[in-house]
Order: sequence, then C-alpha cells, then structure tokens
Amino acid sequence: MARPRLLNPLLTVLPLENGDRLSRAEFERRYSAMPELKKAELIEGMVYMASPLRFRSHGKPHAHIMTWLGTYEAATLGVELGDNATVRLDADNEPQPDALLRIDTGGRSHISDDDYVEGAPELIVEIAASSASYDLHEKLRVYRRNGVQEYVVWLVYNCELDWFKLRDGEYVQLEPNAEGIICSEVFPGLRLDKYALLAGNLARVLEVLQQGLTTAEHQSFLESLVISP
Repeated sequence: MARPRLLNPLLTVLPLENGDRLSRAEFERRYSAMPELKKAELIEGMVYMASPLRFRSHGKPHAHIMTWLGTYEAATLGVELGDNATVRLDADNEPQPDALLRIDTGGRSHISDDDYVEGAPELIVEIAASSASYDLHEKLRVYRRNGVQEYVVWLVYNCELDWFKLRDGEYVQLEPNAEGIICSEVFPGLRLDKYALLAGNLARVLEVLQQGLTTAEHQSFLESLVISP
C-alpha cells in the first residue's frame, strides 16, 4: 500500500491555487506569503489568479484607462486613483480591480491602517477579454451588492464598453449621448468618448475629458470636496 504523502513541515503557509475556497483572512495570509504573485482575487469566497497579460488585449487598454483617469485625478484634488489596488469589500470578497477612483474624505471607502482600500470605491474599471469573463458576471454582482456606484467594463475582444450606474440597488447602463460621450454621474466632469477609446484614439479621449474639466459642474464638485490634511 502506498504511503500517504506528507506536507513539507517547513511549508507553514500553503500557496494560493485557482479555485481555492478560503476565508478572507486565510486568502490574505497566503497572498502575503507569495510576494512573486502580482494579482489574485477573492470573489464570493473563491480564489481567482490572473494569467500572464497580453499587450494589446490588456496592457495597452489598461494604460489608456489609467491615462484618462490619472488626468482626471490631477485636476480634481480630493479624488484618488488606484491601479490594481486590493479592495476589502466584505468577508468573502477581496478583488483587485484594474483601476478605481475614490473620494478621499467623505467617500464610501477608506484606507486601512495597513494600507488597503476598505469599503466600496465610487468607481471601478475592469478590463476583460470578452463577455464570458467573470468581470461581467460574478464581479458585477459583488460590486452591485457592496454599493460600488459606477462600474466600467471594457470588453476588449468584443470591442465594447459597458458603464453601469447603481440605481435603487440595481445596475443600469449609462448610454452615450448624441456625440458618443458618456458622462459620470458620480464624478462631475469625468467624460469618456467611448468610441474614441475603443478605436485607440487617446488624444480624442483626453480632449473630451478636458472639456468636462472646464464645466461649472466640475468646479462645483471641486468646491464640495473635503481635502484631508
């Protein structure tokens, strides 16, 4: 009879594996013990680990999103942008969204003593390969339940972008206006030329954003923000 396989006694923390069912505390313990791992998420108690990221299907779209949101952050003191920052949402969910935008003081989230986002950022962006991705299914339900006010999903292979706004506990899609521009309802002045983004026309995306940053709505929002010392 084969002898049972014994765990290495020196291995005090088991590695994360795709599909593991873990508590948030155990997920964090294992993730912290794997500094070489760049992205892992806990969604509804299950571990998801990212595959290597391709340039055109993720790297470049991600860079364009960060440039767009980074420009908004630079012009909006009191708003913070995060790139792949871990978010503690609830006991079963600790995602690591591609991008998030949060109101620093007086918003729905805060930064913990150990430097994690806790609570729901006002806006989250995910870059997904296609509509089959869990970003448009499991994660959408998690973000909705936890009160993420706006959720943007860029479906790269489908050449589509969905922008959801939370209303009465449900996500509804924000539609582009006649010029193809979507305007955030949470962050005044945050405007996106959806079709320019999908076409890779970053100059046009930033031009439209700059127009939003000159509006009276953006100025009023600036004046309403509380700046932390």
